[in-house]
Amino acid sequence: MSSPELNALSATELRRMIGSREISPVELLACCIERIEALDPAVNAIAGKAYARARAEARAAEAAVRSGAPLGRLHGLPIGIKDLQDTAGVLTTHGSPLYRNHVPTQDAAQVALVRRAGAIVTAKTNTPEFGAGANTRNPVWGATGNPFDPARNAGGSSGGSAAALACDMLPLCTGSDTGGSLRIPAAMCGVVGFRPSPGLVPADARILGWTPITVDGPMGRSVADARLLFAAQLGVDSRDPLSRPLDPEVVASGRALDLGRLRVAWTTDFGQCPVSAEIRAVMRRRMGAMRHLFCAADEIAFDFGAADRCFDIVRAQGFLARYKESYDRDPSELGPNIRANYEIGSALSLSDAAWAHAEQTRIFRRFQETFREYDLVLAPTTPVTPFPWTQLYLPELEGEALKNYYHWLALTYFVTLVTNPAIALPCGVDDHAMPFGLQVVGRFGGDVELLDAAEALERAFADIPELRRPLPDAAALANPRPELKSIVTHAPQEIE
Repeated sequence: MSSPELNALSATELRRMIGSREISPVELLACCIERIEALDPAVNAIAGKAYARARAEARAAEAAVRSGAPLGRLHGLPIGIKDLQDTAGVLTTHGSPLYRNHVPTQDAAQVALVRRAGAIVTAKTNTPEFGAGANTRNPVWGATGNPFDPARNAGGSSGGSAAALACDMLPLCTGSDTGGSLRIPAAMCGVVGFRPSPGLVPADARILGWTPITVDGPMGRSVADARLLFAAQLGVDSRDPLSRPLDPEVVASGRALDLGRLRVAWTTDFGQCPVSAEIRAVMRRRMGAMRHLFCAADEIAFDFGAADRCFDIVRAQGFLARYKESYDRDPSELGPNIRANYEIGSALSLSDAAWAHAEQTRIFRRFQETFREYDLVLAPTTPVTPFPWTQLYLPELEGEALKNYYHWLALTYFVTLVTNPAIALPCGVDDHAMPFGLQVVGRFGGDVELLDAAEALERAFADIPELRRPLPDAAALANPRPELKSIVTHAPQEIE
């Protein structure tokens, strides 16, 4: 089997082949590294590399297979870890010059879990500075280009992971999500990003541990791959006060689901999110192409109250808690997105915070009423086609100025506020031949049921040309794009 053919296989198939000795972890890792070195210069998805340690771990994984030792769920699978997530002994910069040579001494909780399951940390994946924003660019590693057009952005903040997956560089990658950081890059790059319910994947680094808006989660090229990784990320951890158990065997196995028994609600904008006329039209066409799959598919109205202001406040509190010391010392140490969030937080009162948490509760309760009648909620994941990465964010839409640098992400951060599990599924292309991502939202706490439904949708979409997952043209990614590194100030040392 040639290297490109092996790289294109699903993570679930690669894991099966490792267990049956059809391929070696050493061979698979070599193919992944070859693919990274060949295609990453065109998209700049990869941050720090851990090749030497990964090769040693692949040899050990191969020996374990040969000896008949018990194998973990991810045994021998190379994985990319988002550069916000600490990796012991491997460069972790958070996309910030403050951390350009930072090498943690221990793994983040979910990194430790996936390594315990046998995954081989091969590389870190690019992210905006401290994960702020949905355009993956920072002064340490530069910008990540979209695999379908490297001049456009790959989304964020898990943009490096999404681009690496779309290019078949790695079979699995991790991500995290506050306002849409798992879902948006997955949608823009034509892969799967799953935002689980808070507390299922332990988040030991979350500074406001009782606030559920930020979660870690899986990304893959298919729902089955994402749920394979998700099953390995699960774990109760006393450092995360929201931590709670979910049986990984139930997650990994899933069940067949008949879409014809489901009632779905859908929307183009949740009643108030900024969305381009073009994406509204694409969403309507997609619903027309899939309506026959369901028992019912109704466009309904939603009441998200003052969700924009609510999210501003809830989000800003985290930035205030995390970056006060740096901001007080020298605001110029922080990028513009971080400063903007901090300054929103510093202007808040205790009354503002109390109102926001009460409003989030009201929004949550109204949204859950939808599931008295419907099984899923469908919406676009992003409001526009990917724009050039040189444009930091979207300042206006359809002639209207947006409120701040992340207002264009409202389709995903509205769902963040209600905390229901949500997944971005590839669903054809838009009018610019760029991936269109369908956001599918499940019941409160219904992570397994949502994954089952998403797999059924994915299978159905594969038989409908308008809805099936698009693939980037690898041949078009043969030429390096040095401009993606043009915003790098001082390149970090490659430390493992």
